[in-house]
Amino acid sequence: MEGRETFSSKLGFVLACVGAAMGLGSIWLFPWRLGAFGGAAFLIPYLAFTFGLAVTGLMGEFAFGRSQKAGAIRAFGRVLSERGFRFGGAIGLIPVLGVSGVFIFYLIVCGWVLKYLVLSVIGAFSNMDPAAYFQAFAGSWESVLWHLAAMALTMLIIARGVQGGIESSNKVMMPALFLILLALMVRSLTLPGAMKGVEFLLLPKWHHLMDPKTWVMALGMAFFTVCLGGAAMLVYGSYLKDGEDIPSSAMNTALWTTVASILSALVTIPAAFAFGLDVNAGPSLLFITVPHIFGSMPGGYVFGILFFLCVLFAAISSAINLMEVPVEAVMDRFGLSRKSSSILVAALGFLLGVPMAVNLNLFGSFADAVTTYVVPFGAVLSAVVFFWFYGADRAREEVNRGARKKLGAWWNFHAKYVFVLTSVAVLVLGIVMGGF
Repeated sequence: MEGRETFSSKLGFVLACVGAAMGLGSIWLFPWRLGAFGGAAFLIPYLAFTFGLAVTGLMGEFAFGRSQKAGAIRAFGRVLSERGFRFGGAIGLIPVLGVSGVFIFYLIVCGWVLKYLVLSVIGAFSNMDPAAYFQAFAGSWESVLWHLAAMALTMLIIARGVQGGIESSNKVMMPALFLILLALMVRSLTLPGAMKGVEFLLLPKWHHLMDPKTWVMALGMAFFTVCLGGAAMLVYGSYLKDGEDIPSSAMNTALWTTVASILSALVTIPAAFAFGLDVNAGPSLLFITVPHIFGSMPGGYVFGILFFLCVLFAAISSAINLMEVPVEAVMDRFGLSRKSSSILVAALGFLLGVPMAVNLNLFGSFADAVTTYVVPFGAVLSAVVFFWFYGADRAREEVNRGARKKLGAWWNFHAKYVFVLTSVAVLVLGIVMGGF
């Protein structure tokens, strides 16, 4: 595409990628996984899978996008047409649909977060029953208004472009998110009884390493952490300049996303222990347990605002990446302007999301189907097309272009066989287990 937008710097690109990966799952899913599957012992397989395997996939998606200067549909189409496949673009549509599906239900949750930020500002946590409130709010028509507000906010950022919207917003949100997390962590760790939460999180429970489920969960979490799906990171990679260092960018994305996830765990879990609340609450940890904490603790008003501001930054930065995938596809396939494409995608995403916003059973079924089947399948397709059809040698050449420390020939086998087969295993295991 002539005149394709680009990120202005490596820092801007990495912050955008960390924002994409550092979503709500880092705040409510990672802490539970860490505590439930062995504490510090869980970090051994998680870090091994993240930096030994998932980063390879991240390099691949970045390089795939940059090599074709296009999103998944056109990138798949070009590569597969070289091998005589006429319908490569249709195959590339699969990961785009997967990410778009996540975008549709994810913005509903972003609306919940926006509502809870407002509740924290008006001091509502101190005189409400969090469980009863969330049960009445989630799935109600009132939630649709907040869904619309979150969609509009994300659309406004996307419409401003790669540098003016995606990059500039993440340059503000990501540093602020880390600073807020650090402040919240200090406050959480000073609560009476918080050290029991630290023990739950970080005291190694070595027997978990003998349980295959721990390794499977760590593998799924590693792929989830860096946002592999065949389209989201690929489209960000398509905005990279040729001289940018892809291996370094991939490692930094994984590193800082992991740091943010651990910081989030050290905010929520010790505080939950301090107040004797359920740390295995899953999604309700964010919307029921946390409001109870801030409604009860000294200084909870200020820290509640900071927490939900932090969560909003995490949510919107991910939503930006999710929305960019269908927006880029519409721009590319139909020749519409970025502004028109953003409005069209936002409107369709909102309308398709409304039935799920008012029916949580439909929400859950749709989210499970998309994240268990379509997104992991998209990641497999991207890996196979890039490392097998484009070719491992050419893939490594593209990854090494601009890299300060270049990858050796060993990487070809690692990417083509080890990573691709592991991606297939993630897909199969996710289906067998009903999702990660």
